[in-house]
Amino acid sequence: MSMKRFFAACLMVAAVAQPAFCANITNKDAEAAVLVIVEGESRMEVAIGPGSTEALCPNGCFVTTPSGDRIGLDGSENVDIVNGSAVVN
Repeated sequence: MSMKRFFAACLMVAAVAQPAFCANITNKDAEAAVLVIVEGESRMEVAIGPGSTEALCPNGCFVTTPSGDRIGLDGSENVDIVNGSAVVN
């Protein structure tokens, strides 16, 4: 699934489902962070630029950060990437 299609699906789910959310992941580092997102049987890599935020995982997922952290998200969290690691807020 392309990133555009995934993002569109996330927006559609957020607009239609009750209560559906997406995890907001913000890269606080000076370099792009490449995350590995596993949602069900789907696996993809998502690059988040410095200072950028992406809305991901509307139905929950597992995220692997550049530092190797692997966290499970239910889709309602705010996550910062700091020094390549995940900080869940």
